[in-house]
Amino acid sequence: MSLKILKAEDRFIRFTIDGITTPVANALRRTLLDDIPKLAIDRVIFHHGQIRDREGNVYDSSLPLFDEIVAHRLSLVPLVSDQKMNFREECVCEGKGCPLCTMSYSINKIGPSVVTSADLQPMGNPELVPSDPDIPIVKLGPKQAILVTGEAIMGRGKTHTKWQVTSGVFYKYHREFVVTKSDFEKWASIKEKCPQSVLSEDSKTIRFTDDNSCKAVRQLLDYSFVKLVEDDTQFVFQFETDGSYKAIEVLEYALKRLPQRLNTLLESLTTPD
Repeated sequence: MSLKILKAEDRFIRFTIDGITTPVANALRRTLLDDIPKLAIDRVIFHHGQIRDREGNVYDSSLPLFDEIVAHRLSLVPLVSDQKMNFREECVCEGKGCPLCTMSYSINKIGPSVVTSADLQPMGNPELVPSDPDIPIVKLGPKQAILVTGEAIMGRGKTHTKWQVTSGVFYKYHREFVVTKSDFEKWASIKEKCPQSVLSEDSKTIRFTDDNSCKAVRQLLDYSFVKLVEDDTQFVFQFETDGSYKAIEVLEYALKRLPQRLNTLLESLTTPD
């Protein structure tokens, strides 16, 4: 098996991988979707009643949205995560909650204002902040305030969407487009727009690939005279993350996690009840 990174950004990656079968490719896709551990708020405590600011002004902590809605919105805020943290049920604290498996957050804000994810302050590791500071949570009116604390724990996307790290995870076969130059006068224009997509060229033909997702190359699908060749032993993957991890970190974890999942399946098939 060999892997080649085609494009890598903090929240996006595209890569090719060969030497695997379609079932293994799909298993890698499922691992990327639902088996990457991350932090998400799982419990929210609302502090109701009157709240006073430093000047002695009194605010009402009742919110314009139901507590359940605010709690749900907080749970979906992506948090920068640490893979070294324990799952609560596997922690030495036996599920009671400790710094090894639990992160606490708080919001303390008065209106009129819009409460955003930037107001979610970590109480512990200052690096585990929301990955996007501009997610709106609730709008406070005059004399309204919010005072809440939340507990975030590690989980996986297969349990709940709030623990899903990736989106737009897909793969396709490696494709090559063989163009006869005499049949298609625009081949030179495509070559100019997508030079990295040219695989080979001679006096009569030119061969492109859309592994790099160049739009001009993908348009060749519309022409029946272009020969399309697919290689079902080589796959092109891409996905985005929510910012809880860098894309390359997610890929590295998934590649380590996949053999563990396959071994667990094998053991379940070979181990008698």
